Amino acid sequence: MLALPSFRDVLVLSVAIRVGLILYSEWHDARSVVKYTDIDYRVFSDAARFLLNPTTENFARGPLKVGASIGDPYTRETYRYTPLLALLLAPNEFFHPSFGKFLFAACDIFNGVLIYDLLVSLVLPASQFASQAPVDTTRAQHFATLYSALYLLNPLVFAISTRGSSESVLSLFVLLTLYTALKGRWDAAAVALGLSTHWKIYPVIYGVACLGVIGGAPTGPGWRGYLRTIINARTIRFGVLSASTFFALGVGCYLAWGYPFLNESYLYHLHRLDHRHNFSPYFYLIYLTYPTLNATTPNLSLWSRILRSPLTSFVPQMTLALGTGLAFGRRRDDLVFTWFVQTVVFVVFNKVCTSQVSFFSSLKAIHKIPSQYFLWYLLLLPMLLPRLSISRWTTVAYISVWAGTQALWLYEAYKLEFLGENGFFGLWVRGLIYVVGNCWVLAGIMDGYNVKKIKTL
Repeated sequence: MLALPSFRDVLVLSVAIRVGLILYSEWHDARSVVKYTDIDYRVFSDAARFLLNPTTENFARGPLKVGASIGDPYTRETYRYTPLLALLLAPNEFFHPSFGKFLFAACDIFNGVLIYDLLVSLVLPASQFASQAPVDTTRAQHFATLYSALYLLNPLVFAISTRGSSESVLSLFVLLTLYTALKGRWDAAAVALGLSTHWKIYPVIYGVACLGVIGGAPTGPGWRGYLRTIINARTIRFGVLSASTFFALGVGCYLAWGYPFLNESYLYHLHRLDHRHNFSPYFYLIYLTYPTLNATTPNLSLWSRILRSPLTSFVPQMTLALGTGLAFGRRRDDLVFTWFVQTVVFVVFNKVCTSQVSFFSSLKAIHKIPSQYFLWYLLLLPMLLPRLSISRWTTVAYISVWAGTQALWLYEAYKLEFLGENGFFGLWVRGLIYVVGNCWVLAGIMDGYNVKKIKTL
């Protein structure tokens, strides 16, 4: 076995990279027109400033009438997150402007620790047990270090958090949900799932898989036996706890900040339209019809209205995401695989999946700004890899297709953004290639997941 660094070494290197990039971001931003810091981080910081500095125009508008003592983060245009995020970044205002970046980087590190712990305590020992081999703790730790390093030392991960994206906080909540679920602490998992869903709505899809695992094996033949595994005392308890957490946080935020909280945090995402460009297979239709999608002109038929509705895209997306959760979420050992499949189909068929390119004229280079959406499933990949049986060359092919379809799209997006070429149709075609390529990769991963012959250490 090749000598591998210890997990402590990986952690130290991970911390050093993130601290170095955050310090570099301050130097770079002060000297360059094209900023290293994500525009979203400035939105977060402005929202925190509005929260801490109420005025006669900027005050919380909820039923509790606390406007005199607390500001409204939604005074900052384009802030469409829970007010708890602005509260979390309040030290940006009175401590240091980069506090949030350090906080997001710390969440990255803690996520890596959770991944390592799950690999050592559950994932890798289960793989050894499946091969009827004695558990080798030292080898498990070495391989857990290798797999967790794929997250901690992943440029996509540390670039996004050090640029000021808050995705690592959501990733932490999702991992805590998975951690407690795999440990069999379902009450804690329900609370963590409710918190995750409050932070960003998409983790609600994981609840379906959890219900299937909690319910256990069917207690009778046919659909009635299956239904009893989804609806019983244990699953109802989980659902009630999770929903109560979600609604308690939502009601608390609504009482303080009122309708702006509901609209910006949740309702906006239901009717959100991105007519510029993104990976979504729906974007070109949106581009062609924008801004008439919500028009009430009588010339539009019912079928046209349905096709143009922003809600239509949720049908295939949620059917696939929830359907795969019901189909594969039957055993706790398969929970990581199930969540991974659910997340990939959710992202691939999402009506908005953006990625940006920046052009540094002084360096004559194109810089890719990675999409936060990809992190949603890359977070789970280190815990899935030990249970995949895929050849080396097939792995290379999957990585090449995953990266290549993005590069193909980004090149066309560069021509549209920086060269001014009318390439919306070409961009849409490349988006469809991205969808097909990602579906092919996902199908290969699903085929390589063998429950009976799980890859051993």
